[in-house]
Amino acid sequence: MDYVNLGRTGLKVSRLCFGMMSFGSPEWKLAKWTRPVEEAAPYVRRALEAGINFFDTADVYSNGLSEQITGQLLREYACRDEVVVATKVFFGAHLDAGPKPNQIGLSRKHIFEEVDASLRRLGMDYVDILYIHRWDAATPIEETMAALHDLVRAGKVLYLGASSMYAWQFAKAQYTATLHGWTPFVVMQNHYNLVYREEEREMIPFCIDQGIGIIPWSPLARGFLAGNRTRDQATLTERGATDTWAHDAYCLDSDFDVVDAVRHVALQRGVSPAQIALAWVLNKPYVTAPILGATKPQHLEEALLAADIKLSAEEVALLEQHYRPHPVAGPM
Repeated sequence: MDYVNLGRTGLKVSRLCFGMMSFGSPEWKLAKWTRPVEEAAPYVRRALEAGINFFDTADVYSNGLSEQITGQLLREYACRDEVVVATKVFFGAHLDAGPKPNQIGLSRKHIFEEVDASLRRLGMDYVDILYIHRWDAATPIEETMAALHDLVRAGKVLYLGASSMYAWQFAKAQYTATLHGWTPFVVMQNHYNLVYREEEREMIPFCIDQGIGIIPWSPLARGFLAGNRTRDQATLTERGATDTWAHDAYCLDSDFDVVDAVRHVALQRGVSPAQIALAWVLNKPYVTAPILGATKPQHLEEALLAADIKLSAEEVALLEQHYRPHPVAGPM
């Protein structure tokens, strides 16, 4: 496993980030394909054995249960100073129940209360990275950035990140932090894969210019690039059958042309389509570490092998040639 610095920080993270959204409660209405703790354990253990030191969760995943599982398994299989743990704040752990007015967003009140709750669920004194999960138009950015800075000063958070927003919003947040001498964001977790490349227009160039780490979520387009759906919208996996968001985000005819190209390169290479799609993301020099989700053992094993695949310029051109612009999917 290779390790790289997170943006311009000194923090070393593995080239694959293991996403813990896959683990929690199958009753979670936003992702009924999630797996309970006893099924999560072998994945976390294998990830650590393979050298993955970077784990991503969020307060909203399974209404907080994902954080509990993450903390429990990392305490069992790793030392705290060996791993980098990221969580998020915005939606809160009450989303399924319908959050009360102050249980969602990026107000000072919600940030402080939810971070303390996340630390309790994780069983940790601090998190390495805290992401703001979405932009909060109802809260002044000065309030949000001041609250995040105070969490860093208190030692509860080491680094700050943001996720899925417009580039102008991210720039505004960074400017606000710089203007007041507050802690800026050092990483962007954004929606980026072979069938959603809108981030290449503004967000990725901004991050490159500012030295900000890029951690793509859904590098396999929620399984679409691995072949979980056909052109006639037939679904081939449990997630494909229940993930309505993916059906809306990846629905263009050109998206299936991209999948065909992925299959072609995979066949020539003798590897799986998922490995080619993940290798494409990993081959981008500005990408720090894509987030890997796994609900079957082969998902993790294939991802580990994908990290060693180096695509030729001709293969990249073939994979990219069918892309067509998409409606913005991420900031929501």
